[in-house]
Amino acid sequence: MDGHFTGYASLFGQPDLGRDVVRPGAFAASLRARGPAGVRMLFQHDPAEPVGIWLDLREDARGLRVEGRLNLAVQRARELDALIRQGALDGLSIGFRTLGATPDRAGFRHLTAVDLWEISLVSFPLQPGARVAAPLGPRLRELARRIAPAALGD
Repeated sequence: MDGHFTGYASLFGQPDLGRDVVRPGAFAASLRARGPAGVRMLFQHDPAEPVGIWLDLREDARGLRVEGRLNLAVQRARELDALIRQGALDGLSIGFRTLGATPDRAGFRHLTAVDLWEISLVSFPLQPGARVAAPLGPRLRELARRIAPAALGD
């Protein structure tokens, strides 16, 4: 196990439990300015719990696709890796500052620009569909890249 995982931290056009709806392009400026190294990977949004690094963050047609690696030299990250592989932990959640938003008549806030600070592994994501994908081991991931590079975002 190498602590590697992928998933979606936000899904476009789908309301979260706080009535926010992220629009395509909302992360674009922040991702250009910060890059993956400028966005922290935390556990439960706790700044005292950094657990790894983001290798790739990008918007695609579905939402904010993430690829990260837990730092297995950190005890909490080893625990999270085990929980992810077991299927006991799979939530992702974004920490951000709103830069642009428009309300609608139904009471939803449509986020058009956000400053993304961190993405956390969480027990209960505010956006129910923001999840870690089923993890691939390093050998299977390499084989998948050879067969279908576009499927893994390469």
